[in-house]
Amino acid sequence: MEWHAVKASQVLKALVRVGWRVKRQRGSHRILAKNGWPDVTFAFHDREEIGPRMLARMAKHTGLAPGDL
Repeated sequence: MEWHAVKASQVLKALVRVGWRVKRQRGSHRILAKNGWPDVTFAFHDREEIGPRMLARMAKHTGLAPGDL
């Protein structure tokens, strides 16, 4: 399945659905945590579009799949 551009708010909701939680936040930088995974920095404004290449890169660090969106 291919990645397509999505709003950052949708990506964050999908990450929360698959088990990530916002550990702390400062401005638009959120530190996400999930048991068994290293913490991930999510530094996007909610209305910002995240492109396919960045989504694929995020998937490697979070386990997110195109079907999760």
